[in-house]
Amino acid sequence: MNVAKIVEILKKTYSSEMFAEVNGREPYKVLVSCILSLRTKDETSYPASERLFRLASTPKNMLKLTPKQIQKAIYPVCFYRVKSKTLLDISKKLLDEYKGKVPDTIDELLKFNGVGRKTANIVVTYGFNKPGIAVDTHVHRISNRLGLVNTKTPYETEFALRKKLPKKYWIPINELLVRHGQAICKPISPMCSKCPIHRYCKRVGVGKSR
Repeated sequence: MNVAKIVEILKKTYSSEMFAEVNGREPYKVLVSCILSLRTKDETSYPASERLFRLASTPKNMLKLTPKQIQKAIYPVCFYRVKSKTLLDISKKLLDEYKGKVPDTIDELLKFNGVGRKTANIVVTYGFNKPGIAVDTHVHRISNRLGLVNTKTPYETEFALRKKLPKKYWIPINELLVRHGQAICKPISPMCSKCPIHRYCKRVGVGKSR
């Protein structure tokens, strides 16, 4: 499979306002933004992150806010009340145990409440520019549809992609496939007729399409 060509085409197709460009390379801001983005569309989570960062962009400043202040800033992201508590818990743990610095390894990040493998990989890649592959439902679904992997869970997909993909593609693959999944490669009835990478796709498991 021509992975290089697939990445090249997707980069041209989804080139505007990528996650790293919006959030920079500050690990704490990447971590917070990623938590806000969970189960929430970019057009909602990006402005929410900006509103919150105008109030607090460090763990110390975040702890000066009340849960209600955070909730007001991040609304209407999904689970905004739960996420406000998660952000306060993470900020406190960072100050108490990590001198206010976000750790740069997946294993350490997984010790934080509300941080799963997807979030940990995103922080490592975008916050520290270290190799990692963040896998959500989009990445899992499309990787299998393409025939790039043959896996049953996102966890399996992450490690299959680590073996399959050259490291230079590890960082961009998440956002490119997420954007593609949101726009074209839908879970049900994907828009194959409009897909810019259709010629490279084995369409594994695809029945009805548009």
